[in-house]
Amino acid sequence: MKPRSKRMMLVGGGVALLVAAVALVLSAFQQNLVFFHTPTDVMEGKAPTGKTFRIGGLVEDGSLQREADGLTVRFAITDTAKVIPVTYKGTLPDLFKEGKGAVIQGSLGADGQFRATEVLAKHDENYMPPEAAHAVEEAQKTAATVSQ
Repeated sequence: MKPRSKRMMLVGGGVALLVAAVALVLSAFQQNLVFFHTPTDVMEGKAPTGKTFRIGGLVEDGSLQREADGLTVRFAITDTAKVIPVTYKGTLPDLFKEGKGAVIQGSLGADGQFRATEVLAKHDENYMPPEAAHAVEEAQKTAATVSQ
């Protein structure tokens, strides 16, 4: 083999390895990507069914119910326009309360029930995740224009 042919084979092999590495990295990103949706998005069918995503808004007043096992909790999350029922099994954050902002990660069941795997509560009295604050703001604007 000529030296030029050897060099071309090495370059071709290096490019193939680089393409394989990039494909693996992109695949890992795709698998770990978690999108944020509002309750309105979920009700309109914009959220994926059977895949993990986050939903945020306010915990609806009067919706918090604890099961007899002490770990299972049922509540509803709202953006003031739509309401999604949520089931979570685990310990809730100390700051989790009705009427306060929260972001919940999990998946939507075929029955419309959101099964949470993680619950995140606000950090202080004025904090709400930017996506949730924007969603609540948009839902209030929509509700105001509909009622006029």
